[in-house]
Amino acid sequence: MKKFSGLIVGLLALQVSAAELDCENASSTIEINQCAAAELGKIEKEMQRYLQQSLEQSKDDEVLVKAIKESQQSWLEYRKSYCDAVYTRWRDGTIRTLMALDCEKRLTRQRTHELWSEFLTYMDSTKPVLPEPKQ
Repeated sequence: MKKFSGLIVGLLALQVSAAELDCENASSTIEINQCAAAELGKIEKEMQRYLQQSLEQSKDDEVLVKAIKESQQSWLEYRKSYCDAVYTRWRDGTIRTLMALDCEKRLTRQRTHELWSEFLTYMDSTKPVLPEPKQ
């Protein structure tokens, strides 16, 4: 059986630009999956923004920068493994890709919030470096 990550790469390769998608009226499985993949792309882009800012904020502490990078790599491996399991649970239905994409979206939003909370906020009333991300 193919792993979910291989399917998402193929799905994204087939994806039309977000401007061409009518996600409000998506009705076919392919359209719904394309819209979910486009949304995941936006969520991942936001996570990268928070990750890069976390690294920038910590640039004077090379040990922390290394730890953040290692944690991000471990988290990506976890997300893949976990969402592959979700895909496997639904493998016999056409909803499998959407369920795995939803898993990735949910976990990526959570990770973005964790990056913000741990590395871009302060314990006192100092304003956070970036605004609190949506969960």
